[in-house]
Amino acid sequence: MVGVVLMAGFAGLMWLLYLAMLILAVVALVMAAVFRDDAYRAADKQNKGFWLIILGIAVAVNLLVPMLFLQLAGLVATIVFFVDVRPALRQVSGGGWRRRRGGSSSDGPYGPYNGGR
Repeated sequence: MVGVVLMAGFAGLMWLLYLAMLILAVVALVMAAVFRDDAYRAADKQNKGFWLIILGIAVAVNLLVPMLFLQLAGLVATIVFFVDVRPALRQVSGGGWRRRRGGSSSDGPYGPYNGGR
C-alpha cells in the first residue's frame, strides 16, 4: 500500500518535471522566433533557423517521446539558449526593459547605484 502511494507521488512529480521542461522549451522557441535573423549574426551565434530547429525538436520530443534522456537533451539546449544566446541577442538588439526606460546598467531597483558615496 505504501509503495503504491510512493509511486503515485513520484509519477506526479515526474509529470510536473515534464510539464516544466515543455513550458521552458516552448518559451525558448517563441523567444528564438521573435528575434530578428540579423541579431543572431551580430551576436556571433548560430543562425535563427538552427535555434528554431533545435528548440522545435525539444518541444516535439517533450510532447511526443516520453524518454527522459531525450527530454534532458532538449532541456540542455533550452538552457543554453536562455543562458548564452538570449542575453547576447538582447544586447545587440538594444537591451531589455531597463535600457528602454532610460536607465543605465548600474541602476538598482530603487535608482542608480553609486557605490556608497
